[in-house]
Amino acid sequence: MVLEKINNPNDIKNLSSDELTLLAQELRELIIKTVSRVGGHLGSNLGSIEFTLAIHRVFDSPHDPILWDTGHQSYAHKLITGRRDNFSTLRQAGGISGYPNRKESEHDWVENSHASTILSYAHGLANAFELKGETSRRIVSIIGDGALTGGMAYEALNNLGHSGKRVVIVLNDNGRSYAPTVSRLSQGLSKLRLNPSYLQARSTAQKALQEIPGGGALYPVLQALKAAFREVIEPQRFFETLGVRYTGPFDGHDIEALEQALSNAAKWEGPIVVHVLTQKGKGYAPAEEDLIQCLHDVKVNLNKDGSPNLVPPSTYTDAFTQAIIKAAEKDPDLVALTAAMPGPTGLLPFQSSYPERMFDVGIAEQHAVTAAAGMAMGGLHPVVAIYSTFFSRAFDQANLDVGLHNLPVVFALDRAGITGDDGPSHHGILDMALGLKIPGLTIFAPSSANEVTAMFNHSLTLKGPSLIRYPKGTAPQLDPKEVGSGLQARKLKTGSDVCILAIGKMVQVAKQAAKLLEEEKVSTSLWDVRVVQPPDPNMLKDASEHMLVVTIEDGIKTGGAGSFLVEQMAQLHEDRRNPPTLILGIPTTFIPTGKVDDILSKLGLDAQGVSSSIFKALHANSSSGFISPDL
Repeated sequence: MVLEKINNPNDIKNLSSDELTLLAQELRELIIKTVSRVGGHLGSNLGSIEFTLAIHRVFDSPHDPILWDTGHQSYAHKLITGRRDNFSTLRQAGGISGYPNRKESEHDWVENSHASTILSYAHGLANAFELKGETSRRIVSIIGDGALTGGMAYEALNNLGHSGKRVVIVLNDNGRSYAPTVSRLSQGLSKLRLNPSYLQARSTAQKALQEIPGGGALYPVLQALKAAFREVIEPQRFFETLGVRYTGPFDGHDIEALEQALSNAAKWEGPIVVHVLTQKGKGYAPAEEDLIQCLHDVKVNLNKDGSPNLVPPSTYTDAFTQAIIKAAEKDPDLVALTAAMPGPTGLLPFQSSYPERMFDVGIAEQHAVTAAAGMAMGGLHPVVAIYSTFFSRAFDQANLDVGLHNLPVVFALDRAGITGDDGPSHHGILDMALGLKIPGLTIFAPSSANEVTAMFNHSLTLKGPSLIRYPKGTAPQLDPKEVGSGLQARKLKTGSDVCILAIGKMVQVAKQAAKLLEEEKVSTSLWDVRVVQPPDPNMLKDASEHMLVVTIEDGIKTGGAGSFLVEQMAQLHEDRRNPPTLILGIPTTFIPTGKVDDILSKLGLDAQGVSSSIFKALHANSSSGFISPDL
């Protein structure tokens, strides 16, 4: 085996062509084997192996920073930079991250999983190196897998072109992000024209014309001929209008050709794009045959005996899919928008049924939200379906473009709360805290699949904006009689000592905690909050009549739903003292990779942790008459 001899990038620089081919095959096999066992991003990594090897053979990492935009395509990079022996721990607690991670390796510069940002990092690094006089360092930015549909990437391209900073931009063009990429850019990209011989000849001709008598008059003619020649052999020069040189496209799986192209690009004195064409899922038939996602993201569900569970359970996302399709049957004005993720957000069935009413804008959450505002102004009923973690990218648009105009846009935020394996960048813990800062935004938090349907249907009746946030994973199924309605909370249990206000999926945890409390003779009331904003006044009034009020959420605690509910409860009884409160939620920190239940347990947000916190608060109350919200 070749791979077992590779411990750092220098080990691949002297490999023969045959050894490189074998190494690529071994990398592919190990990635397939590992992802099949633990889950992760498969298709994107199978497509990036050869150009990863070429980059590391031409450039000297970490002296030359290699920056990954969509960092989920960096598995081969990890394997050849000293992490082969630990690769079996991929995306596991305490193991190898599914994205570049500065704590793991000096070869990882940016912990990046949100797309379209890396060219801005590159611009900043290029300026830093120049100001420090570190002129020998080259910066390589890998962008693609749909990331060039994001507006921030174009802002950075504009600045790179204007400044002329030396950055090699490897454009990984696989035609896809999570779905076929929403962009016509690659259709207008040209064939290779950065040829050292051509450049040298052009320079020589220009100098000769300027030196000979009368040559100056011929120089414009040469320029005109050169421009005409370019128009014949290449389409519109998108990158060069921004001041960025372009070369390609190249076969992204031809290591030798890629090395030559990258070596040429490394000599260029300004920003340059090396356009490579890759096949997502390359070398693995099931991924190549998956026309929608190319097995972009593989989820592994195991039965109790450890065997794969090939039938996915009913999830919150499934409930949203069913709800929006049924609603669309009745409402011809209902439209859906997503940011390059129609599959993960459950919109593919909607797209199949109503293709003219489905808008995939690419990796451009800001544009999606403001476009939805325009649609609402035009009389449509837009639903924006994105991950909770990506909502923060479009907060300004949600606040001022939707909220300020009080437009009936529905935000369907998937993967809310702790998401687990994808690590700190993917936990959806900010949505409620952000949403509560938008005046007039109704915020729903379903605790079951049935509630998703009820809340979605009600959101479509509202005259202003609304947000429905639901977690990743299996959703409880309730008897129809147990499903709430409208903007009312739902009381699940009546007691006299403690009142628990549980939000979303934390209702299930609260139920278990209430049982533990009852076993210790603590009488407990329990509410499914359902609607965080505006809160049900009957729920708040009932809560205020208990010895202790506890809020539980899987969102960030500071400025989140719990503190908001406590504030609203206090305003009910300004003439008397309110009961002590205990706010339980996610601390202000970056939560590492791990299984969802394990993370919640460590944060004290499982049944045992919640009941223990409540016991502690009750004891503090009986001793001092006051309960700190930080307990």
